[in-house]
Amino acid sequence: MKYTTLAAISSLALSVATIGHAEPQAEVLHWWTSGGEAKAVGVLQEEFAENGGSWTDMPVAGGGGDAAMTALRARVLSGNAPTAVQLKGPAIQEWYEEGVLADISSVADAEGWADILPASIAGHMKCEDTWCAAPVNVHRVDWIWANADVLESNGIEMPTTWDEFNAAAEKLQEAGVIPLAHGGQAWQDATVFETVVLGLGGPEFFQKALVDLDPEALTSDTMKASFDQMRTLRGYVDDNFSGRDWNLATAMVMNGEAAFQIMGDWAKGEFLAAGKVPGEDFLCASTPGDGYLYNVDSFAMFNVDGDDKKAGQDLLAKLIVGPNFQKVFNMNKGSIPVRTDVALDEFDMCAQKSSEDMTAASDSGALLPSYAHGMALRGAQAGAITDVVTAHFNSDMSSDEAVQMLADAVANSM
Repeated sequence: MKYTTLAAISSLALSVATIGHAEPQAEVLHWWTSGGEAKAVGVLQEEFAENGGSWTDMPVAGGGGDAAMTALRARVLSGNAPTAVQLKGPAIQEWYEEGVLADISSVADAEGWADILPASIAGHMKCEDTWCAAPVNVHRVDWIWANADVLESNGIEMPTTWDEFNAAAEKLQEAGVIPLAHGGQAWQDATVFETVVLGLGGPEFFQKALVDLDPEALTSDTMKASFDQMRTLRGYVDDNFSGRDWNLATAMVMNGEAAFQIMGDWAKGEFLAAGKVPGEDFLCASTPGDGYLYNVDSFAMFNVDGDDKKAGQDLLAKLIVGPNFQKVFNMNKGSIPVRTDVALDEFDMCAQKSSEDMTAASDSGALLPSYAHGMALRGAQAGAITDVVTAHFNSDMSSDEAVQMLADAVANSM
């Protein structure tokens, strides 16, 4: 018995030593391909290399990540999963339920993640009692971005209500300026839609409608009003919006072709990458209404063979939540650190406002997961909603028809 125990201990020590000396390898699947995003992910690649790691980049273009998920499923089904994958929200749990995620609790425990991450966000990173993903940042979704010169030359202030936004848009159209830069992709339609729902209905209504999927909320007058506002916004978009990537819409605001964009704060990363200064070249404000919609990027680690890949996962997880990466990455990405102990004095005014608003929203119960960005709902339910939103936005469908279709689609997806 003693011999068996001693042999087991020796074997374990040898295994740990082998992993400790293995060169960390990581094949990383992500969809950070725009200018600001590529610059941000480069920070992680560089730090990984400085710590002795070998990084194989697997970028899959497409801001919403749909193409990346298609590529991931093909890899997993072929028995050749990437080392780390950009995943978030309920999608992490879905992959865990398929039995393909690795346990990174040893890193999380050693680094004290439970003490430095907001509880609501930490919950997304856990699979039952284990840690299975490493959070990268906190993005705020409900932002309006504006070209400062365009607004000033047209005598327009940043809108604080949807009526003010509509009035500003009408004035801009008369002046020959595109009011709203938008890309006609389903996830972008959904992004605008959820900010409208939050603004018109408030945090409690948003929770009922787009998190709890309450049938009464889905068919309510407030939801009809949300579709009415979407129809109004459709009139402020240029004719060439179909299929446009989000960062190209951001560029329209940047070059003064358009005045506003409704998009998460990854758009700020594009402005910053182009050398633009917040408060001078571009303006930021939350979309009209109360509340804060969050989108947390994270990396889930998949089951892989080989000590080098497992060492790569441990190193990646440690670096991703590490204070240096949290600061440098998020200053490039446009988001704010997920760690609560990172000082924001070097961050810009938009990031500082985001952090202040997040704290206030958390205290008031108005900190809400984004449905459009995979934080609130599983894929089937989120997809059902987005299909209706996009169908409405690209047709003459009435708001009455839209809410009924919405309720039916959600019911059928359950």
